[in-house]
Amino acid sequence: MTSKLLCLLGPTAVGKTEIAIELAQRLDAEIISVDSRQIYRQMDIGTAKPTLEERQAARHHLIDCIDISQPFSVADYQSLVDTAIADIQNRGKQALLVGGAGLYFRAIVDGLFEGPGADPTLREQLEQEAAQHGVEVLHERLHVCDPASADRIHPNNIVRVIRALEVYELTGTPMSELQQQWHPEKQRYPFIAFCLTMPRALLYRRIEQRVDMMLANGLIAEVETLLAAGYARDTVALQSFGYRELIAYLDGNCTYMEAVSQLKQNTRRFAKRQLTWFRGDIRLEWIDRESTPDIVPHLLEKIRGI
Repeated sequence: MTSKLLCLLGPTAVGKTEIAIELAQRLDAEIISVDSRQIYRQMDIGTAKPTLEERQAARHHLIDCIDISQPFSVADYQSLVDTAIADIQNRGKQALLVGGAGLYFRAIVDGLFEGPGADPTLREQLEQEAAQHGVEVLHERLHVCDPASADRIHPNNIVRVIRALEVYELTGTPMSELQQQWHPEKQRYPFIAFCLTMPRALLYRRIEQRVDMMLANGLIAEVETLLAAGYARDTVALQSFGYRELIAYLDGNCTYMEAVSQLKQNTRRFAKRQLTWFRGDIRLEWIDRESTPDIVPHLLEKIRGI
């Protein structure tokens, strides 16, 4: 066991879960989910949450933590992870961070981006503009003043779009530029991080296969159940890909085939944004899954050689 955090990162559908479970079993490790959606209870199929059997094979943390309607910030996530890491290490276990949320990963190892405080007047103005003209208008404005943040933030994520615009308006500097002020030498935890990748065409095929499997496993029924439970359609969690496309279908705003096509496209775009984020961190060691068939022994050799 190493005293450093072990991290297995990568885009959606690259196959992190199966590898992480085998690593955890071989290293007497416990997995901490680095995912912005698996924290929510009842969102199982659409978030590709590890199954009950997978969670029994290796203990997982930061899954099924909060209700869909409950406010939850990156700072909340950071606090829960700090508690989980301390618990795991105090019991003599290895902490293994696994996921694809780049911002959450950076919050753990480097700390939070300390931007300007909220400006209630500015936020209210932006929220009213979004309500009147649509969040897409704000996202287009963000693309002009901070294209890097616009590429990372989905147009429907109104909270993050408004925050990025707020930071720019208050500082005159793009949030993406300010976020580069994180200093790796001041990192909160020592860590070893591997990022899985594969040829883009293969990753996209896996994404489409995953979407088909989610639908076959009852994703539409999952969305119907959430709506029937009274969760608002504009809840941040339900505006994420996998849910908003099927809500549009269930509301009669598009056909089933259009919803599925949009879901696959949005998932591919999400994977592209994940890869862009991770490529900006020179501390990650990239592992190509296609050219590394015996990936677990390969990772174990690298870990034990450090």
